[in-house]
Amino acid sequence: MLSRMLAYAFAIALLPGGVAMADTAVTVTIRNFDYAPMMLSVAAGTTVTWRNLDGEPHTVVSTDGLFRSPALDQNETYAFTFAKAGTYKYICSIHPRMVATITVK
Repeated sequence: MLSRMLAYAFAIALLPGGVAMADTAVTVTIRNFDYAPMMLSVAAGTTVTWRNLDGEPHTVVSTDGLFRSPALDQNETYAFTFAKAGTYKYICSIHPRMVATITVK
């Protein structure tokens, strides 16, 4: 019975052609003056939400100017949907040592 349930769950998680479904929403946390994860790979069309868990404000600013959050206070969020494939580097403009990268496939 368990093996049939696992097989069913696996079948649901696959698209035609055997390609696993990509998440359409992902959360990056900001904690201890770092983004987690610092490197992330997502499918095109994925919405990434950043949540600041620090007591200090932080921003999410792409180095190529594609997206820019306002200063996020503790527990505030910012979301951006990545429509096109590419590599997107971003920083906190308040604390520029905070850097991270999202790769969109």
